[in-house]
Amino acid sequence: MELIPAQNLLYMLLPLSLVWYFYYKWIDNSKEVLYASSRMVVQLFLIGYALVYIFENDSWYIGLLIIVIMITMSSFIALRNLQDKSLHVYSVIVFAIAIGGTINLVLVIKFVLELSPFYEPRYVIPIAGMIYANSMNAVSLGAERYEKELIISTYEQARKVALKASLIPKINTFLAVGIVSLPGMMTGQILSGVDPLIAVRYQIVVMAMIFSSAGISVVLYLLMLNKQK
Repeated sequence: MELIPAQNLLYMLLPLSLVWYFYYKWIDNSKEVLYASSRMVVQLFLIGYALVYIFENDSWYIGLLIIVIMITMSSFIALRNLQDKSLHVYSVIVFAIAIGGTINLVLVIKFVLELSPFYEPRYVIPIAGMIYANSMNAVSLGAERYEKELIISTYEQARKVALKASLIPKINTFLAVGIVSLPGMMTGQILSGVDPLIAVRYQIVVMAMIFSSAGISVVLYLLMLNKQK
């Protein structure tokens, strides 16, 4: 795979700046895109250096610590757009993402990939990142829609709308894959020289696990809120 020169990354500022301009003009918020973009770059470089250390040491407890951080931070980010930012709601999000995501993580690393040792950070951390990030996005979408719908409708109606809204991006991705788009992991493997048919198998696993983890997390979130009323 071709190495990207560091200075070539600057070309991506051009389309990013265009989006920032319209975001600023139409939403009157000049900071959010700049903050998110800067944070994205810093976090990726930091995790890059951290992963070098983690992969060299190959310690299960470091991998576990990273997973705990992923769950707590993804839950905090999912809370961002909600009106109710109470500790109770945060704890429900943590529970939903942790259970929904971890079920799929264990299934993939233990039974699908059959990793030995099963805690090998080189594989577990990237897979966990995909799982918890997608659970976070789904819970964030579902929770925000549920909160608004509950004002004007019953729990059952709000739950229906929230679950559907949270999974729209995932279902659209299922429908478009192979026709409109090649997913990121599959593209990366093909660019790295992996046989496309092997890359397809891995991508099927990835897409199934992120859809399942997202769906289970949202379902758990909605069930927990209703149960604790």
